[in-house]
Amino acid sequence: MNCLYNFFFVPCTDIFNKNSDIMRLLLLSNSTNEGEEYLSWPQKEIQSFLGNYPISAVFIPYAAVTLSFDEYEAKVEACFSKMGYHIKSIHNTWDPVLEIETADAIVIGGGNTWQLVRLLHDQGLMDPIREKIQSGAPYIGWSAGVNVACPTLRTTNDMPIVDPLGFETLGLIPFQINPHYLDVHPEGFGGETREMRIQEFIETNPDVYVLGLREATLLRREGNSLQLIGSRTARLFKKEETIKELSSNDDLSFLLDYTPEIPYY
Repeated sequence: MNCLYNFFFVPCTDIFNKNSDIMRLLLLSNSTNEGEEYLSWPQKEIQSFLGNYPISAVFIPYAAVTLSFDEYEAKVEACFSKMGYHIKSIHNTWDPVLEIETADAIVIGGGNTWQLVRLLHDQGLMDPIREKIQSGAPYIGWSAGVNVACPTLRTTNDMPIVDPLGFETLGLIPFQINPHYLDVHPEGFGGETREMRIQEFIETNPDVYVLGLREATLLRREGNSLQLIGSRTARLFKKEETIKELSSNDDLSFLLDYTPEIPYY
């Protein structure tokens, strides 16, 4: 076993198990399918998750890099308003922590995970968001918003454009996800495939499950139950275990019962 970082391992049991029976998460691999409108493919699942209530959610736009936060807020609000919900971006509030504490739901959009984590740390929002979700508030995230639901950001696909001030994230689930998981190895491409990158991760983190979440699929957590939704399978990796293809017919709840030791460094 070539585990280089054992001396950094920190048990995460308290974070993962706190109020786990009331946590509600909707984790989308991606926001948009090719040729479709923004957030159109998961609309039915978002409505099923949030219900027929006039929900007012706090939106975290911090992953946006080439899009302004105002533009991102407007884009997401246009989609959520069609479903009967209201979005208010955290960057337009006087007291971000109070907005988190009083929100009906939390929504974190995609973009660059490194910048997202940096700004969550800068604004002191990591703990308030975690505590809000652990109290039972619904959480919706896509792409980078899925990465920060994991214990760390270390299975993101994003370019490290800023120092995130630490790799630890919200820890709403006790395993890692790789959103936008691809099987394709383009002709003439000599670099590492997505599978090879994940194999590198589990080589140095043998106690951690990594789930490759393909496009147009999502995970829904209701307390201690975890379900894959979508027509494509998800790919599960763990050191010294056979890679598994899991479908919507499989119960993924076992991933919530497993508490790894993950190095935060």
